[in-house]
Amino acid sequence: MKRSEINNILRSADAFIRSRGFHLPPFAYWSPDDWAGKGPEVREIVEHMLGWDITDFGKGDFTQTGLFLFTVRNGSPKALRTGKGKPYAEKIMIVDENQLTPMHFHWSKTEDIINRGGGRLAIQVYNATPTEDLDHDNPVTLSVDGVERVLPAGGTLYLHPGESVTLSPYNYHSFWAVGERTLVGEVSVVNDDTRDNRFLEPLGRFPAIEEDEEPLYPLCNEYRKYWQHGAP
Repeated sequence: MKRSEINNILRSADAFIRSRGFHLPPFAYWSPDDWAGKGPEVREIVEHMLGWDITDFGKGDFTQTGLFLFTVRNGSPKALRTGKGKPYAEKIMIVDENQLTPMHFHWSKTEDIINRGGGRLAIQVYNATPTEDLDHDNPVTLSVDGVERVLPAGGTLYLHPGESVTLSPYNYHSFWAVGERTLVGEVSVVNDDTRDNRFLEPLGRFPAIEEDEEPLYPLCNEYRKYWQHGAP
């Protein structure tokens, strides 16, 4: 992805998030120069990968296969194991109409996916087989706002604004928006995007970036380019 494309996505996303009455924390707006002046007090933001996150999943076409995310809060795998610190995470995401997040599951993460406003969010689901393929035979049991729903393998759940679904480990899922751009929340146990994503087909999680202009804000996997107080 070109940096200019990423910068445009950030500006558009920020405006859309604000239009829905959601506001990002102050660190969202720290420039690369701001980051260069920060000390060890921001280590949690860096190590827990809070902040802006844009991916085209290595496909090279963000509008067709891509996702915008902002991680608002996140603990660490150590916190999850010991029960100390934050055992939870929260993200805000934007899903454009017919923009696909490819089929994947998480080995460890249980997550609630919440339609925060806009169009409908379509989520196609399968169970995983013991060999981590799609289970085409067995239905998928989900909790939709506390109500049990059973979908056939490969069935699609449609979440209207205000509705949510709980996805458990080994629940394969892909999603896209229907009708219009949709603001989506995620509340989960600790999130680990470096180790806990199992895509059905091999895909990239973080984009390769062509630097055709200066970054507006660093992405969550770029802080160490600018922050001078952590280990490389």
